[in-house]
Amino acid sequence: MTGLHVQLRQLHHFLAVADELHFGRAAARLNMTQPPLSQSIQALETELGVQLFLRTKRNVELSPVGKAWAPHARRVIEEAAALPATARRLARGEMGLLRLGFVSTADYGMLPPAITRFRTTHPDVEITLREATSDVQTEAVLNDELDLGLVIAPPRAALHKALVYHRLWREPLVAVVPETWVRDGRAGFGANPLAPSSLLAAPFILFPRRSAPVFHDLVSGYFADHGVPFSVHQEAIQMQTIIGLVASGLGVSMVPRSLTTLKRDGAIYVPLSGRVPEVETGLIWRRDNKAATVRNFVSSVSDLQALD
Repeated sequence: MTGLHVQLRQLHHFLAVADELHFGRAAARLNMTQPPLSQSIQALETELGVQLFLRTKRNVELSPVGKAWAPHARRVIEEAAALPATARRLARGEMGLLRLGFVSTADYGMLPPAITRFRTTHPDVEITLREATSDVQTEAVLNDELDLGLVIAPPRAALHKALVYHRLWREPLVAVVPETWVRDGRAGFGANPLAPSSLLAAPFILFPRRSAPVFHDLVSGYFADHGVPFSVHQEAIQMQTIIGLVASGLGVSMVPRSLTTLKRDGAIYVPLSGRVPEVETGLIWRRDNKAATVRNFVSSVSDLQALD
């Protein structure tokens, strides 16, 4: 019905009469006189365009519509009564929605324990997850499509001024090589840990620099530190794909240590000798995002220093 305007006060009046089935007792329960109560019920029925009560001089009964409508009205009253507490819980970040992005490597390291801990302490906050590269997450956070991004640490100079970055953990890179190469002792691959010279002489598999420039530069810097020209034999977008290509014998790669939990037949993870680069992962969010859910999540996971 266009323009329908039912007040909570009228619902209280309706439910009092529905419970008592007597206008006088209902009025006493509501601390009001009977005539205004009768007028309120009549106005409600007029507004709804239905008859809620069947009245005689001696008796008051709920109409079939009134009987069926009463649980709906009661639910509205109960929900309205809960609104102040709901507002306070939302303000404290105990309820609401948290939109979280994450890089694929985090799924094998920090993300599962972080989500488990936050869900334990904030079970009524709905979390939506979106896997994306760091650059895509950055744009999504800036455009208010994500509340938080779990990203590979950007260079401080490159961090957008509208964003806040919070470090979570650092972990070394490890080599991932074909298992057959290690088993057969091919060109030094039987050594453990692996010498940089063996790794850098093999065909290298990595994702395009545009997908994760910081990680890409860590790897290319490792080549440069050892005086070896950097070249990529095969590109792939996802870490899982890279490991699959390594398992097939196409070449080698370097991945964060957390990826060692991803088991793949044909691929083996080997620590590197010498000075090994480390990748840092952390959270980004908009500086002007004051949502308590964001603050609570950051606080909840800040001391999860796994893999250090």
